[in-house]
Amino acid sequence: MKLNFFETISNELNIRSGQVEAVLKLFDEGSTVPFIARYRKEATGELDEVAITSIRDRHIKLVELEKRREAIIVSLAERELLTDDLRDKIEKAGNMTTLEDIYLPFRPKRKTRASVAEEKGLAPFADEIMGQAMEMDVSKSALKYLSDKVADVDEAIQGACDIIAERVSEDMDVRSQVRRVFARNGVLRSSRAKIKDDDHEKIAAAEKFRDWFEWSEPVSKAPSHRVLALFRGEREGCLSIDVAPPDDEPLVIMKRKFINGFGESSRLVGKAIEDGHKRLLKPSMETELRNALKKKADAEAIRIFAQNVREVLMSPPMGAKRVIAVDPGLRTGCKLVCLGNGGELLHHEVIQPHQSAGARTAAAKRMLELADKFKPEAIAVGNGTAGRETEQFIRELNLPGSIYIVSVNESGASVYSASEAARREFPDEDVTVRGAVSIGRRLMDPLAELIKIDPKSIGVGQYQHDVDQKDLKSSLDDVVGQCVNAVGVEVNTASPELLSYVSGLNSRVALSIIKTREELGGFQSRAQLKKVPHLGAKTFEQAAGFLRIRGGDNPLDASAVHPERYKLVEKMAGDIKCSVGELMNDEVLRSKIEISKFVSDDVGMPTLKDIMNELAKPGRDPRAVFEAAAFDDSVRDITDLKVGAVLRGIVTNVTAFGAFVDLGVHQDGLVHVSKISDKYISDPHSVIHVGQQVKVAVTNVDIKRRRISLSMKSADLNTSPADGS
Repeated sequence: MKLNFFETISNELNIRSGQVEAVLKLFDEGSTVPFIARYRKEATGELDEVAITSIRDRHIKLVELEKRREAIIVSLAERELLTDDLRDKIEKAGNMTTLEDIYLPFRPKRKTRASVAEEKGLAPFADEIMGQAMEMDVSKSALKYLSDKVADVDEAIQGACDIIAERVSEDMDVRSQVRRVFARNGVLRSSRAKIKDDDHEKIAAAEKFRDWFEWSEPVSKAPSHRVLALFRGEREGCLSIDVAPPDDEPLVIMKRKFINGFGESSRLVGKAIEDGHKRLLKPSMETELRNALKKKADAEAIRIFAQNVREVLMSPPMGAKRVIAVDPGLRTGCKLVCLGNGGELLHHEVIQPHQSAGARTAAAKRMLELADKFKPEAIAVGNGTAGRETEQFIRELNLPGSIYIVSVNESGASVYSASEAARREFPDEDVTVRGAVSIGRRLMDPLAELIKIDPKSIGVGQYQHDVDQKDLKSSLDDVVGQCVNAVGVEVNTASPELLSYVSGLNSRVALSIIKTREELGGFQSRAQLKKVPHLGAKTFEQAAGFLRIRGGDNPLDASAVHPERYKLVEKMAGDIKCSVGELMNDEVLRSKIEISKFVSDDVGMPTLKDIMNELAKPGRDPRAVFEAAAFDDSVRDITDLKVGAVLRGIVTNVTAFGAFVDLGVHQDGLVHVSKISDKYISDPHSVIHVGQQVKVAVTNVDIKRRRISLSMKSADLNTSPADGS
């Protein structure tokens, strides 16, 4: 590690150098982001997970830069091209772009027009022309370079110009200036791609990109979602994309640097510059700009996706309740499962409430029988096809009022039902049963259930299949890990998928924990985790604080107090002559503790305050309290919607351009970012989040295209007809 990494990261992220150094040292020791953020606050100055992750990611980039720098130096040295001046420039390069610009003229290339001319011995002739002597007779000078490889004067001149074209296009200063011009003045243009008249499939596919058949806007103002949409259209052969500033500006920069006369040689240099710009520099800069646009758009889309996933995973859980879950269906019927309060499958069958009147009556009778037998505290109904109809059917059964009837987002349930995790849990059940179980468990604990599927299947992304998949996976893994560790995991009931996201653990150790759990008949203490194969001292340190054991030997095992601080808590209790359990159960006893007395070299006030909070509310769930949502009974299909109606809905997805809201009509409506708030907002996430219950006004309904436009502005809500009208 270079020492200046600390200062570089510190300056870029506006975090003290000492904090950066402490974080990187902890990473070197094998610590994870959640562990550092929760249990090493004194070392980092209380940096949160976002800051710690930023330090980690920037350090990774700097290490990559350093590796590339070393590789370039080795390459140049091996080819005897490394001078002191060149080494100095390479070592001072502060980013990958500058480093590659320095290396570009020396990078081994495939055969080019310039390299062919150099092999013919025309490099000195190119030098002579670039000298631009007023009295130079280019044709006469060319005679000196004729050989068995150069047949005539024209070939010599053309070869020299090819060399000049490549030199000026690879000049570091020129590339830097032109790059700024492309970024500042570049225009993103799109047009309809050329499609054969008889390619009816492609013509139909292109229609979804009609809005961009004749489109242009400054690169600097192009929003991420549009960039990704345009690039998708190009990739699918529906759009033609161009990204460039006006041609004359880069040429002015190039000519200003390299033309210093008015003679014949200067005119040739100008001609070579125009060729180099058109053939080499412009395509290179356009590729760079497109890559930069894509990278920026990817980052924004990934940020939005990660935030949505976080909100879905942190949705309020109903908790350990007995649940009947229904996966609705019209033709094949509704798959119904009865679950115990631990999520265990007790019973399953199919009912047919949407067939004949007789089948509906039989389904109603069966539902009442099952409700009487299994005494559910809630009924979860998937929100897919026939979801509203099934929910209404259940509401008309006159079940006890204490039973919640809740619509549950079933996105990804089919993914889970066909997964290895589902097959392992229910080897003897078919995919329909597994899917219904997943719907019920999502109501009980969204985090514990959704953790079993790829976050990309949750249905809250924005162009998630278009962005860099490696970056997306890394970001989503971070978010999932942060959510799991923020909530904590009950080690005696957790699935292997949930355990694998605990700080310090992986899938191998998770399975080992479950095997040991079965052998022991359940863990009675965190200390017993040390008996788990493959779970060493460092892994225990990283994981223990996030694993909960409720009802175990030590009450602290149910809290987020780390085992390394148990003796400290015991000392607190001993000082006021009570047990740890009494201390946790009695606020009066806790109020007697002067925590400042327990400050030491390695334990400061941040950790002590965390400990006291945990003693007051051991293992407190940071998620909000569950609140059942309901749709308006007056609308069940898009055809029921009327412009001006004010309806209740649930936010299902938030993007850069707005939020999608489920109204219970099998088609989400869009609240454009301009319609979310009375005040101007640039980021919908600043006022709205996935899972939020909202009131919206219907402003437009396009039944043919199945598009619903909504508004949350007070003017639209207040001037609309009565709710649900």
